[in-house]
Amino acid sequence: MRTAQQPRSEAARERTVHRRRQTVRSVLIAAGSTGVLGTLLVVAVTGAPGWDRVRASFFDPGIARAALPEILAGLWLNVRLLFFCAFGALALGLVVALLRTLRGPVFFPVRALATGYTYTFRGLPLIIVLYVLTLGVPGLRLQGMPSVLVLGGIALVITYSGYLAEVFRAGIESVHPSQWAAARSLGLTYRQTMRHVVLPQAVRRVAPPLLNDTVALQKDVGLVSLAGPIDAVRAAQIATADTFNYTPYIVAGVLFVLLAIPLIAVTDWVTLRAARRQAGG
Repeated sequence: MRTAQQPRSEAARERTVHRRRQTVRSVLIAAGSTGVLGTLLVVAVTGAPGWDRVRASFFDPGIARAALPEILAGLWLNVRLLFFCAFGALALGLVVALLRTLRGPVFFPVRALATGYTYTFRGLPLIIVLYVLTLGVPGLRLQGMPSVLVLGGIALVITYSGYLAEVFRAGIESVHPSQWAAARSLGLTYRQTMRHVVLPQAVRRVAPPLLNDTVALQKDVGLVSLAGPIDAVRAAQIATADTFNYTPYIVAGVLFVLLAIPLIAVTDWVTLRAARRQAGG
């Protein structure tokens, strides 16, 4: 049975009105200070010596419009590569993390192999792995060799899976041992405990760093252009070579930033949500 809502006191109404006024005042002050700072920055940059040469070399609207279609076509390649590489790196990283958390002396060789994998590919620069797989491996002329684009994707996957494996392992080991003990006391096997009890908690805890690594991967997919595929970076390089102007690189950079904004926003939201949940707990 519902109870009648108690009328709010005069003091409560005054507090609500005061909070609203403070919020409006804060928004107006923030907007004003942002406008003043933006104006000062624009005046300082455009009034600096050599700005005309900088604008002609990096911010030419005509060259930007001419290069935009080819760069957008190349960006679609980056988006597809990001999707498959992110999925592959997450899957491989989870497998490596699970191998590192296996218990018992019989699994020591597997744990050592997984540990060596993470140490190796966390220490190797990505550009070296790309050069070896996309330039060195095709030189072997082996039968059934995949394309350079596929080899570049493999380089991204095996490199980033080393980072993601450590993130997953940290999440798995952060689950309290009592969770393991409770699950095993209920009759769950090790596999069932990992699947139904540990992994859901681990993934939820490490979601922010996983998303941060995905943002980093979104930027590094542009390195595949070093092997020759015409992505956004390579298209910008071709346009720059034709015009001797660096505006296409700025266009490609802006497109990459716009592509990353939704993922960065999701990362910030998940991080804030996790912090609020932890504070509330």
